[in-house]
Amino acid sequence: MIARAAAELVNTAPLDRLRAALSAEARRLGFAACGVAPAEEDGAVAARLAEWLAQGMHGTMDWMAARADQRRSPRALWPEARSAIVLGMSYAPAGDPLALAGHAERARISAYAQGADYHDTVKKALKALARWLVAEAANQGLGAIGVKVFTDTAPVPEKPLGAAAGLGWQGKHTNLVSREHGSWLFLGEIYTTLALPPDPPGEDRCGSCRACQDACPTAAFPAPYRLDARRCISYLTIEHKGPIPDEFRRAIGNRIYGCDDCLAVCPWNKFAEAAHSHRAFLPRAELAAPRLADLLALDDAGFRRLFAGSPIKRIGRNRFVRNCLIAAGNGGDAGLLAQVEALRRDADPVVAEAANWAWGEIVGASGSRGDAETRRD
Repeated sequence: MIARAAAELVNTAPLDRLRAALSAEARRLGFAACGVAPAEEDGAVAARLAEWLAQGMHGTMDWMAARADQRRSPRALWPEARSAIVLGMSYAPAGDPLALAGHAERARISAYAQGADYHDTVKKALKALARWLVAEAANQGLGAIGVKVFTDTAPVPEKPLGAAAGLGWQGKHTNLVSREHGSWLFLGEIYTTLALPPDPPGEDRCGSCRACQDACPTAAFPAPYRLDARRCISYLTIEHKGPIPDEFRRAIGNRIYGCDDCLAVCPWNKFAEAAHSHRAFLPRAELAAPRLADLLALDDAGFRRLFAGSPIKRIGRNRFVRNCLIAAGNGGDAGLLAQVEALRRDADPVVAEAANWAWGEIVGASGSRGDAETRRD
């Protein structure tokens, strides 16, 4: 019996050494967090996903439903997987993400999109870490192993996996919350055939707090831990391709790409330090507080130039200008009227419709101000 226990300790020693070295190498490559979860399915996670899809809360994100079975667990996507290594790269902002709320002449871009495209940065580091893992496993006498890397580009349950790997927990806003990095982590995964020692799962520490629920401008949370994407400003300004429903337009304010409100108000962000952010995600000066007038002037070529290397490029000029027009209408600035008027004749019908709406809002606001001044005289 003693000999058998000793043999098991000997057998696990290379895995333990590899696991410790993995965290060190991940940090060297720019990751702020690293954890390991088993590749098995979590029945509760799979059930929540099925219910969410059945209620249509994914909106027009048909890709969520198309490969839902593979999204249930790592093994559902890759049967040979034994472990999921989950990595987090910090983009904690140095300033207040809500600072531009009262500046209608400026456009608000979500903090995650003000720097380099996280897909490129995270995936490059993931590939480097995966190559290191393959080589190190061989060096430790563990033989040839298989690996696959993902970052927001495959049916991977990344937030539940992040919680299972101990990086944090899924907060009431449904995003991952870390005790060290708040709500500001980009996630990436390495699936491997190697059975690494798993980390303890994260513990939910939201308690009775509902700051994220109360902060949502469009009431997109029907219940804690549940998001109706169809009401979410991030979904409406990024994923939704058609006209933005009238009921949400005024609530969008001057947000033109994403929304940080539910993330920014999380009390756990007080522990997140901008010093831990990856330098690739530092905000570009021209995207930190851009003028709406400049953005409304963009044609397709100008849009591509401005957003080269940015995640914003994927929505294209038309959807982006649509968002800017909603912001212009909400701002009511008569100085933008000429630009909005020109866009009423845009070749894209969604842009033209948004311009018509914005034109009406601006004219109405200008008229109201003029009447008020007349009455005061």
